[in-house]
Parts: sequence; C-alpha cells; structure tokens
Amino acid sequence: MKISDLINWFENWANPAWQESWDNSGWQIEPGVLNQPARILVCLTPTLAVMQEAIALQDSGIPVNLIFAHHPLIFSPLKSLCSGNAIAEMTRLAFRHQVGVYTAHTNFDQVEDGTADVLAQLLQLKQVSPIAPTQPGLGYGRVGKINPSRTLQELLQQIQTALNPPDLIFSPTADLQQPIDRVAVLGGSGASFISDVVKTGAQAYLTSDCKFHQFQESRDRGLILIDAGHYATERPACDRLVTKFKTCGVEWVQLSQQDEDFRLFYQR
Repeated sequence: MKISDLINWFENWANPAWQESWDNSGWQIEPGVLNQPARILVCLTPTLAVMQEAIALQDSGIPVNLIFAHHPLIFSPLKSLCSGNAIAEMTRLAFRHQVGVYTAHTNFDQVEDGTADVLAQLLQLKQVSPIAPTQPGLGYGRVGKINPSRTLQELLQQIQTALNPPDLIFSPTADLQQPIDRVAVLGGSGASFISDVVKTGAQAYLTSDCKFHQFQESRDRGLILIDAGHYATERPACDRLVTKFKTCGVEWVQLSQQDEDFRLFYQR
C-alpha cells in the first residue's frame, strides 16, 4: 500500500476536518514520499528520538518512510528554523532521510477505535456512548457500564494492570470498597470535560493532566477523578493503530520503542 493510499484510507475514517480549530492534524512534514510503499513507525509524540529510531531502522535494512504520530509536531506557526531547534532538526532529518511525519490528534480522539474507544474497550465497558458527542456516533470520551460492578479498589487495580502507569492518582476521599458500575474515560488531557462527565451519571472518570482544584471540583460534584497520566491513557490507541494498519495491508509497521512519557517519578 502506498503512503498516499494509506492516508486516504485513514482520513476517510478519521477526517482531519473534524479536528479542533486550535489543532494541527495532518501532514507535518511531507518530504516527497507519497508514492512510496508505506513502512510506518507509530508513536504518541514525534520527537528526535523517534526520528533517530526510524533512521536506525533504515540503516538496518528496513526502509521506514513514515512516522505516524498522535500529537502534532507543529502547533503554532513557525517564525524561524534555526540550528539546535528540535523542529528544525526534525525537518532536516526528515528531508535528508525521506521520512514523513503525519499526525492525527483531535480527529482521532473522536472516532471508533480512537483514543477514548480503546480505553473503554480495555476496561470492558458496555453500552458505550460519547461523553461529549460531536456528530452521530462520534465524540470526545466514552462512558459506559461495568457489568458486574466492581469496587473502586478493583477498578483501580484493573486500570493499573491495563495501562501500567508510573503513577495513579485518584480522589483522596473516595471509599475504596464502594461499588462502581458506570465509568467515563478520556485519553489525554480531559479535565475540561468534568461537567460533561457529571451529566452522564458516571461515578468515576479516568483521564489525565488533572490539576489540584479539578480534583476538588470533582469531589464536590460527587465524581471520583482518576489520573493515570497522558502517556499511559493514549499510548494504547497507538498500539491499536499498528493492528489496524496491518489489517488494511501495510507491508511493515511497528510501534515505536523510543516514545517518551517526559515524566519520571522519584521512588523512595
């Protein structure tokens, strides 16, 4: 499958027109690879480490020519590209080694088998629907039932096992033995959706990047907020992309081994 065909297939599924106005999904760097057979490295965030991984794979005989990422490389309009700048170096290496960079961000968040949908599947939620619908059948986040219900402690253990986050933060006043049968999930930064989640009747909400006062707000509104980290809540969807690309006929695709969480937690 050529890269151009792959991108057409993907955009029919997760149309870039559905992205938010502030977002920058789509081609970040296209160095003339559209007619080449797709050989893809999938990652959460396109970094120099991932680009160096792609180049190392080329040197080993695997002609990787596309980094397919969830997070955009470029968010704001560039005013300059200077030596030592990460985006400038990514651009230089992309053209020198013929490795394109394509991203699917808020458009991918909304769709079936996107970031939220994969989280709902990992937690085995039933009767799932979007937290914040954007169009029929699509939207941000997912909310569904757990049947049979689990205690909060069992739910936290399930999240820890499924996502393996380095740290798991949850509302401190929560009763670990209380039964939970309705859960909301949203991969990445989801605290802005707390009001939408409350309206769904969910008892617990799994997301990331939550601030101190957002935990307070959730407690005051009777919602158990669970923060498993940005990386841990979105990386599973990247793994799912690898499977989908294989299914649609991509000759070579692999999940990046150099993707980064950008956070370390001190272990005493």
